[in-house]
Amino acid sequence: MNSIMTVTKFTIKDMLHRKSYIISTIIILVLIVVGFNIPNLIKHFSSNLDDTKQKVAIIDEDNVFENNLELLNSFGLNYELVLNKYNEDDVKKDIEDEVIDGAILINKNENDINLDYIVNDISVFYTSPDDLINSISSLYKNLELNKLELTEEELARLNPTINYNVVQLGNNNEINSVIMMLSSIILFYAVYFCAYQVSSSITTEKTSKIIETLVTSTSPRNIVLGKTLGIGLVGIGQVLLIILTALISANLFLDHETLNVILDVSNINIGIGIIALVYFILGYLVYALLYALTGSTASKPEDIQSVNTPVSLLAVFGFYIAYFTSLNPASGLNTFAAIFPLSSPFCMPLRIMMGLASLKEVIISIVLLLSAILIIANIAIKIYSNAILNYGTKLSIKDLIQLYKMK
Repeated sequence: MNSIMTVTKFTIKDMLHRKSYIISTIIILVLIVVGFNIPNLIKHFSSNLDDTKQKVAIIDEDNVFENNLELLNSFGLNYELVLNKYNEDDVKKDIEDEVIDGAILINKNENDINLDYIVNDISVFYTSPDDLINSISSLYKNLELNKLELTEEELARLNPTINYNVVQLGNNNEINSVIMMLSSIILFYAVYFCAYQVSSSITTEKTSKIIETLVTSTSPRNIVLGKTLGIGLVGIGQVLLIILTALISANLFLDHETLNVILDVSNINIGIGIIALVYFILGYLVYALLYALTGSTASKPEDIQSVNTPVSLLAVFGFYIAYFTSLNPASGLNTFAAIFPLSSPFCMPLRIMMGLASLKEVIISIVLLLSAILIIANIAIKIYSNAILNYGTKLSIKDLIQLYKMK
């Protein structure tokens, strides 16, 4: 046990001093902070656009609105309105000279109100002032209603308040789809990228001849387990740092109403956190030991990518089958994904959050994960022990089988 802890401490120190680890962590944290600031950036640029509002003249030569066009300014429109200044003859020159962006000519023909929108050029970037037209129409209707001297009750019937509500059928405790997506992505990142480092670390030390020093101090079994444990602890620390940064950024940069709309965290509690951590650890061990197996077969750093491809494909397959079946969590395929060892770390925590996983399913998935860990660990340690001093020779599947059978 002491030898395993020695290798673990060495691995943790080595990982924390790697430039790739430091730079990737900083980039991720910066992206999180910037991401949660996007609403504030949008508001900032929107406020700057207020200074460049479209300048539109409104010409009512027939006085259809009876000098009440000033009321449009109370509608909060994103236009700079020029009222009672132009007539139809001289407005065109100012539009051509770009003094104003456009003009709306109002005239009445019996019971119809005609609005002509004059612009200098209709280009690809032309946008119709629908909100301004709708506001003019609404103002005219209100002015005409006031002339009818209707009672407040009659006006209320003509202009009812339309309330819009969303009513959810079924279980109101279902977790927000955004939380589901983020949980899957975070777990996949943690399991996949942390486990990948095991293969990289083993291959690097093997090709740099450091391994010859290690095997004289401890057994290959302790090296595999120590490296797996050390990188796993570093990975957990990185994930917790990412989650903590996200939570702090959300509370600092998002108002609470927006936060509640985007993220429904009512189902997130300590129990769910513990479950997610357990499945992260078990899923990490499955993939880390698979990567330890492939890393021990690489004879040089250039081979890492090729020997790791099969495990990478398995990890991607496990993530996608969990993610896409979660879109229909009641399906039998989602139940399979929650039990299958390659996908259960990504799928089962989400089923538990949604209240769909039975105790039997959870027990079966954990038993299968533990069984997979023991089987893969046994194979990885045996092959690692026999292939540890192999340099320069590319191992075939037949060679790996022979190495496994060797005592």
